[in-house]
Amino acid sequence: MNMRVFVTGATGFIGSAVVPELIKAGRQVLGLTRSDAGDKSLTAAGAQVHRGELTDLESLRKGAAMSDGVIHLAFIHDFSRFQENCEIDRRAIEALGSVLAGSNRPLIVTSGTAGLGAPGQLATEDMEVPPNFPFPRVSEQTALSLKDVNASVVRLPQVHDPVKQGLVTYLIAVAREKGVSAYVGEGRNRWSAAHVADVARLYELVLEKNEAGAKYHAVGEEGVPMRDIAELIGRGLKIPVKSISPEEAQSHFGWLAMFATHDLQASSAKTRKKLDWNPTGPGLIADLEQMRYLETDADVASVARRA
Repeated sequence: MNMRVFVTGATGFIGSAVVPELIKAGRQVLGLTRSDAGDKSLTAAGAQVHRGELTDLESLRKGAAMSDGVIHLAFIHDFSRFQENCEIDRRAIEALGSVLAGSNRPLIVTSGTAGLGAPGQLATEDMEVPPNFPFPRVSEQTALSLKDVNASVVRLPQVHDPVKQGLVTYLIAVAREKGVSAYVGEGRNRWSAAHVADVARLYELVLEKNEAGAKYHAVGEEGVPMRDIAELIGRGLKIPVKSISPEEAQSHFGWLAMFATHDLQASSAKTRKKLDWNPTGPGLIADLEQMRYLETDADVASVARRA
């Protein structure tokens, strides 16, 4: 019997790549959606539809109960209500786990590589989330603390294609608004990255070879310099590129300053070896070079809804 996988965030940026990857591998996919448009896209992809949303815990429990495993990709990307959305995420993971407890059915939860390593240090899979972790999102900590649940974590870097690039999408929006593409200091801090197709393939491999309590890194490139990113954005938008001081970062970048000033480097060496995962997609810079920066449809708010 084919394994049925319940996927939250199935119609989002990453979910839209994960769903066909799972189906290609012979899985049945039950995709969570709250809209008619999501219903149509999932049906077109060959998935089954489960109506609901992250705040509807009963819909999450029903989806998990109907499935042989769960991939949790959904997160509400509204940074004006970040703390509240992190709490919604925590409750959603607990609801999914409550159904899977004692069954050995896998729960694969999405987290991030940001904030794990010290400046200049590569974040690795065996690193724990530090106790003074600066971000309120607790997806990973919640999943791995669930009792008697076969939970594992996929940590994401900046996931990209030529339309969307994780936090870089917001950098582009700030540059467009300010009329300048900025980096902090010498711009030597680096962000890790991975192409969305490679990330989708990793989720399938984690599902196939899942190990309870494991932490996997979906990293294709360990670190792309912020100055290189800023310069490419400047060329794409046809605006000046400049260095700003750490003291100016908050007023320039807003909430994004806590990322724009930090190293977000990460390694995936252990993940590659354990799962035989070999990223082959284009790099972040290559995808940024393919961006259509000057199209009016590039509003980050509409793009962010695909996250």
